[in-house]
Amino acid sequence: QVQLVESGGGLVQPGGSLRLSCAASGSIFSINAMGWYRQAPGKQRELVAAIGSGGSTNYADSVKARFTISRDNAKNTVYLQMNSLKPEDTAVYYCNANINLLAYWGQGTQVTVSS
Repeated sequence: QVQLVESGGGLVQPGGSLRLSCAASGSIFSINAMGWYRQAPGKQRELVAAIGSGGSTNYADSVKARFTISRDNAKNTVYLQMNSLKPEDTAVYYCNANINLLAYWGQGTQVTVSS
């Protein structure tokens, strides 16, 4: 059984930073793309950033130059460094990964940006 466990969310003031982590565990043979999505109240879930197995990345326009996605393949972990946070970044952030050719989701971690 494969599991994704996220950590690192919380409350931060505008302009602050947070780092999210998502670790995959279980019977893992291969991990392809990994990514972060977010869902704000009343809105659809949207892609924030994704990273391929070779390290290629793509970002939503709203987070470019502020967020950085990275991964540690030895630890089966993906990270999201979030800088210059804005109130509109407030959402539940979900980790997603293609593991053993199947899509898995984490349980979500709340990020709140407020003064």
